[in-house]
Amino acid sequence: VTFVYHLRESYADRRSKSLQTGSTALLRGLVEGQRILSRAKRGWVWNQMFVLEEFSGPDPILVGRLHTDLDVGSTPIKYVLAGEGAGTIFAINEITGDIHAMKRLDREEKAEYTLTAQVTNRDTDQPLEPPSEFIIKVQDINDNPPQFVEGPYRASVPEMSQVGTSVTRVTATDADDPVYGNSAKLVYSILEGQPYFSIDPNTAIIKIALHGMDREMREEYLVVIQAKDMGGHMGGLSGTTTVTVTLTDVNDNPPKFSKSKQNFVIPEELGIGQPGGKVKANDRDIGENAKSTYNIIDGDEKDVFEITTDAQTQEGILRLKKPLNFETKKSYTLKVEAANIRFDPNSGSPFKDTATVKIAVEDSDEPPVFSKPTFVLQVDENAPINTVIGTVTARDPDVTGSLVRYFIDRHTDLERQFNINVDDGKITLAKPLDRETDMWHNITVTATEIRNHSQISRAIVAIRVLDINDNAPEFATEYEAFLCENGKPGQVIQTVSAVDKDDPIQGHYFEYRLIPEMLNNPNFTIKNNGDNSISVLAKHDTFRRQKQEMYFLPIIVTDNGNPPMSSTNTLTIRVCGCSREGIVQSCNVEAYVLPIGLSMGALIAILACIILLLVIVVLFVTLRRHKNKPLIIKDDEDVRENIIRYDDEGGGEEDTEAFDIATLQNPDGINGYLPRKDIKPDLQFMPRQSGGPNGVDVDEFINVRLHEADNDPTAPPYDSIQIYGYEGRGSIAGSLSSLETASSDSDQNYDYLREWGPRFRRLGELYSVGESDKET
Repeated sequence: VTFVYHLRESYADRRSKSLQTGSTALLRGLVEGQRILSRAKRGWVWNQMFVLEEFSGPDPILVGRLHTDLDVGSTPIKYVLAGEGAGTIFAINEITGDIHAMKRLDREEKAEYTLTAQVTNRDTDQPLEPPSEFIIKVQDINDNPPQFVEGPYRASVPEMSQVGTSVTRVTATDADDPVYGNSAKLVYSILEGQPYFSIDPNTAIIKIALHGMDREMREEYLVVIQAKDMGGHMGGLSGTTTVTVTLTDVNDNPPKFSKSKQNFVIPEELGIGQPGGKVKANDRDIGENAKSTYNIIDGDEKDVFEITTDAQTQEGILRLKKPLNFETKKSYTLKVEAANIRFDPNSGSPFKDTATVKIAVEDSDEPPVFSKPTFVLQVDENAPINTVIGTVTARDPDVTGSLVRYFIDRHTDLERQFNINVDDGKITLAKPLDRETDMWHNITVTATEIRNHSQISRAIVAIRVLDINDNAPEFATEYEAFLCENGKPGQVIQTVSAVDKDDPIQGHYFEYRLIPEMLNNPNFTIKNNGDNSISVLAKHDTFRRQKQEMYFLPIIVTDNGNPPMSSTNTLTIRVCGCSREGIVQSCNVEAYVLPIGLSMGALIAILACIILLLVIVVLFVTLRRHKNKPLIIKDDEDVRENIIRYDDEGGGEEDTEAFDIATLQNPDGINGYLPRKDIKPDLQFMPRQSGGPNGVDVDEFINVRLHEADNDPTAPPYDSIQIYGYEGRGSIAGSLSSLETASSDSDQNYDYLREWGPRFRRLGELYSVGESDKET
C-alpha cells in the first residue's frame, strides 16, 4: 500500500496553517497504514513517496513521519535514515520518526531524493526489520524569473519599410518546471519603443508599427522588451532586455547643389589638366547611395573644360582641356549635372540635380609668343661672316604690349657660330660653316619682355647648311689591282668607283680620264661603265714580274658641280703569278726562281724542321758544358793522384757570409735555428730549440749540426772552411783547428779520429793513408 502526501509550502501566514493540516493528515495516514500493514503482517509502515514543495525559508519543515507497530513503548527502537541528503538536507527524529527538511530545497538543482529507512534496537543497534526505500519529490514553485540569455540584441531594418515588416525575434528562458502550472509560461510585451515597433506576445517577433520611418530623421531606436511568466498574470515574475534597432539607408534622397549658380575665377596661365574649381552636390543618403557623378551637359565651348569626380570627397573637379586666352575670351558659362550612381527606378523621383557654373578668365602677364614654335632657316656653306640667315619674331600677347628682346641660348651654341639682333631677331653668321662637318644646327632663341624680364619664352631654330661644290671626288677606297702574267688582252684588271663629300641636288656624275702624259699608255686603258665607275683593262699579255713587278696608273676624276672639282688618284697594279683558273698565287719576284716541284707550304715546313734541329743541338751542347763533375773520390785510390777543385773558396776568418761565427763565440745566446748563408736552400727546417739554459755543449752542438747537414737535401756537395773560435768549456780534446797550431802536418797523429765514431771514420782513413805514404 502506498501513501502519498503533499506538503505544500506557502508564503507568509498560510505556511503555518498548511503545515499543521499536513501533519494531521500524515498522522491519520500513518495510523491507517498501521492497520492495513498489520493485517499484511508488516512490522512498520512509511510513505513510499513524499511530495514537498521547494522552499527557501529559514525554519525546518516537516516532510513526514515513519512509524512501526513495534513501537509500543516497551521496545527501545530507533529510526535510522540513509541515502541522498540524509543527515545534511534531511534529518529524522530517532524516537518519533519525524523527517524534517533542514535546508533550502531547489527543484532546479535537484528534483527528487531517494532515501532508505530502517528500525533498529536503540541499545544494541541491531536491525529489527529490513530497510525499505522511499522517494521525496520536490514540487516546483514560481521562484525563477525569465531571462534573455542572448540579450541585449541589435537589429536593422531598411528605412521606409511597410508596417508589419519583421525586425527580429527575441527569446527568453524560465528555469521553472514547464509541465507543472504556469510558472514557465511566458508572455512578451514592449515597455519602451512604441509607437514605432510592436511585438507578438507569444512568438516574441518584433515588427514595424509606424509608417514612413526615415533614417535621415532618426537612425537608431532603443526598444525595451519584457517577458513575464505565469501567463502574464499578476504575481508572475518578469525579465527585460533591450533591442537596438538601426534603420539602414535606402536611396530615397537625390543629390542637391547648395547653390544653383556658382562662380569661379581662373587665371589664364592655368596649365592643361590643372584643377580650376570644385562643385559639390550634397546627398542625405550614405554609402553607395550617396555617390554621384558629374557631367557638363551644356554651355559655350564645352570642350575647353572637363569635370571629373573625386571618389573620396564626392566633389566635381573642373579641369582645363585647352589653354585659356583672356584677350580672346574672358568668360565661360557651363551647366553641370550631378546624378546618383545607384537609384531605384520604381521610386519615380529624379535622382539628379543641375547647377550653372560661370567661369571668369583672369588676365595674367603672359610671356612673349613666337610667331611659330619652330623656325627652319637655310644658309650656304662657306658663307661670309655676318651673313643674315633669317629672322625670328615674337610679341607680347597682353593688352599692354611690352617690347621684346631676343637672345641665343649659348648652351645650344657652344661654338658661338651664330649671332642675333636683340631688337629685331635677325640671326647672322658668326663663323663659316661646313656642310660636310654638320648639315644641321639647332639653336634655342629666347624672347624676353623689356618690362618684365621674368617673362621668357623659347623657340627652336633649325638651320640647314646648303651644299656648294667645294670637295673634289676621290677613289672610294685605296685600290690595289693584281694582274696575272698569263692574262689575256682586254681582261678587266680592276673596277674603280669614286665618292664625293658634296651632295648636289641633281646627284653625282663622275668623269674619269688618264693624265695627258699617259693618254697613249701601251699597257693599260680605261672603260666607262655608265654607273659612275670605270674598268681598267690590260692591253697585252706580255707582263712579266722579272721585267717589272709593279705599275702605277694615275687617273683624273672630275665631278659635275659648278664649278667642277677634280682630283688625281693613282691605281697600283701588281704583276702576279696565277693558276690556270686565274687565281693569284704569288706576287713576289723571289718566288719565281723557287723550284717548281715545291710549294710554299712545303718550304715553310722544311725551314721549321731545320730550326728545331738547331735548337736541340744548342741545348745539348749547353747541358754538356754545365754538367757537374764529382768532387769526392769514393774509391780507395791515393788522394794525391786526384786533383779536386773547389770553385767556392773560403775567405778566411774575415769571411762571415758563409756562416755565423757568433754562434760558437757565444753558445749561451743560441736561441733558434740559424740558416746557412752560403747556399739558398729550397726546403726549410723548423727551428731547433737550444739545449740547456746555462750554456751549450760544443760536442753536442757539432753532432746536431752534423746530423742536420747529413740530412739536409739542400747542402752543397763541397766543403766549406769554417773556423771555430770557441773551443768549449773544459774541452779535453783541445783545439780542433789545425790552422792555428804551430805544429806541421807531419807532427800530428790522426789516429784519434777513428775513436770519434763512425762519422769520423772516413776522415781517419784518409789521414792514415797519408801518414803511411809518407813513411813509404
